[in-house]
Amino acid sequence: MNFQKFLIPAAGVAIVVMAHRYYGWGGVAMASSVLVTWMLLHFTRMMQVLKRAAGRPVGYVDSAVMLNAKLKPKFSLMHVLAMTRALGELRSPKGEEPEIFRWTDGSDSYVDCTFVNGKLAGYSLTRPTDTSVADSADSDDSRPIPENLPPAP
Repeated sequence: MNFQKFLIPAAGVAIVVMAHRYYGWGGVAMASSVLVTWMLLHFTRMMQVLKRAAGRPVGYVDSAVMLNAKLKPKFSLMHVLAMTRALGELRSPKGEEPEIFRWTDGSDSYVDCTFVNGKLAGYSLTRPTDTSVADSADSDDSRPIPENLPPAP
């Protein structure tokens, strides 16, 4: 069960009640203004993240390897969106838990992220296996042999 849904509003009410008890109506006004400012800061951050993500293709990230290196369990979806600056491509059925999103880069590497209750539960990096590059590296006929090599030590 996600206790944050209940604890954060309960803490806000407790702060307002304690402010009234110790400082009267002036304390209620101060505590309420602090709580509203805190909520507006979070709302503004969310809008900025979504505004940046709206200008990029869905599911695209500059480097999937760098994204994989920066990810840590329990990151929120909003934190991952802020890091990638793009919405992820939804891979799971809509509205079902866990949610799986994919971010792909230009080299067809991708990171699959699994979110449970909005928190990152797991992630995996997949890099393409290009057999044409491996085959050309194995054959000596395709590479020219340099003529002026320094003597081996």
